[in-house]
Amino acid sequence: MADTAAQTGFRSFAEFYPFYLGEHANRTCRRLHFVGTSIGTALLIAAVVTLNPWYLLAGLVAGYAFAWIGHFFFEKNRPATFKHPVWSFMGDYVMYRDIWMGRIPF
Repeated sequence: MADTAAQTGFRSFAEFYPFYLGEHANRTCRRLHFVGTSIGTALLIAAVVTLNPWYLLAGLVAGYAFAWIGHFFFEKNRPATFKHPVWSFMGDYVMYRDIWMGRIPF
């Protein structure tokens, strides 16, 4: 099996995250991510509370729909999730936290 770093170009999430932020330079794209992540998280909580898996599906659809609209129409790039799904999912929540903390402009 080939070295993961050779396949992705990143050896760790710490190396990936600056790339991820670069793919989210457009403020509208970041705002759409923030809204989608907020809705997706609320629906995830609803899925756990109600034990209704449809909320989980709705949360994934909502989260990705907002993010992909941001990428295709405002950032004008391909979402990093296509090549780096796990790290992109992690990056979204780290960026979400950084926006809440004021480290990244909303």
